[in-house]
Amino acid sequence: MTAQAIIQSLASGLLMGLLYGLIAVGLALIFGLMDVTNFAHGEFLMIAMYLSFFLFAFFAIDPLLSAPLVAAALFVFGAVVYLLIVRFAMRAKANAGMVQIFTTFGLAIVMRGLAQYFFTPDYRSIPQSWLGGKTISVAGIFLPEPQLVGALVSIAAFAGLYFFIHRTDFGRALEATREDPGAVALVGIDKNRVFAFGWGLGAALVGLAGAIMAVFFYIYPDVGASFALIAYVTVALGGFGSVFGAFAGGIIVGLVEAVTALVLPPSLKSVGIYAVYLLVVFIRPRGLFGSM
Repeated sequence: MTAQAIIQSLASGLLMGLLYGLIAVGLALIFGLMDVTNFAHGEFLMIAMYLSFFLFAFFAIDPLLSAPLVAAALFVFGAVVYLLIVRFAMRAKANAGMVQIFTTFGLAIVMRGLAQYFFTPDYRSIPQSWLGGKTISVAGIFLPEPQLVGALVSIAAFAGLYFFIHRTDFGRALEATREDPGAVALVGIDKNRVFAFGWGLGAALVGLAGAIMAVFFYIYPDVGASFALIAYVTVALGGFGSVFGAFAGGIIVGLVEAVTALVLPPSLKSVGIYAVYLLVVFIRPRGLFGSM
């Protein structure tokens, strides 16, 4: 095993880790805002990938161009899901946590079933795109352009989210609603409007990730399941409710996955992720950057 091979693997792991972070940030945002885990998060990713595919298939719009459109569509979808489904689940007077879990889990099953019915279980891909199959070489290290652009988009999205939360009035309203939903109503803030916006923003972030991933990953109804599992581990690793923790956790997960694939067969690359997660749970149950 040469030094160049190790660096190549770590570079690839870093690029994928940044994408994992982008997927997980939306999940962490929703949990931090409402203490609700969206078990349909992977299906949101799947919908985003299908949207990118059909925009390319029917209108010849490259996924790089359609990414903002997909993110906007997922924003609306996420807000509608909250207004029509989740907010009623949150009103449960008994076993509210379980009601919320089974609501989003049921939504995931419905979304996956509808995708199988309308889109068939067949694997699809985008055969030609501006970035597809292209790589650049930096000091002998080959970086796939789709993952590289995805990593840059992830960094830009996280920077934008951080600025939005900490530098805008609506971002401060999000933070205030997270701290005390009851108190914000006394100053005229509509918590349902804030929660709907939070769900929309979380869905838009995973929509952005899905549009980029559609360039280099197969698209099928179950595609979100594996990435959702990684996202849950990433959020728990970084700390529940911590947006920065989710992003940092994604980078850690990507690097650990790459290192594990060097030591173990590629089919066992997830072993390292869960081993690190269990280690962190034993040492720091609230996650690396969590404050709970």
